[in-house]
Amino acid sequence: MDFTAPINAFVSGFPDFIIQLAIAIGLFVASLVIYVLMTPHRELDLIRSGNPSASLAFGGVVVGLAIPLGSCLAHSFGALDLLIWGVITLLIQLLAFRFADMFLRGLPKRIVEGDVAAAIYLMSVKLALALILAGAVSDPNVSMIRGG
Repeated sequence: MDFTAPINAFVSGFPDFIIQLAIAIGLFVASLVIYVLMTPHRELDLIRSGNPSASLAFGGVVVGLAIPLGSCLAHSFGALDLLIWGVITLLIQLLAFRFADMFLRGLPKRIVEGDVAAAIYLMSVKLALALILAGAVSDPNVSMIRGG
């Protein structure tokens, strides 16, 4: 069995893989930092102190930011395309998260108080927004705009 073609494909594609992975991880970490700075309460401190509602709410953020970014990664045509669409989707997602936090009045206080039901609801809203945004990025019309 000849493994030359798969090995050559791996060797030629590996640098692009590393570059796109680094861009995606960089965008992900930056968006998490921005989100932590945007929240009215200190979720990480609450998590460290054992608050399960803060952990659920922040887990929704982590997954909610990763979903559209993963879709950008899967549908990008290169590093620049990933960077542009990754920034756009993460900014939209951060704004949507902030809107959800503001729209669902009293939730930050309820999370601080350990209300798990409120945290599950907030997490669900954030994940739903992530799935919708990921679907929008994978729309064939977006590919046409990108020149695909």
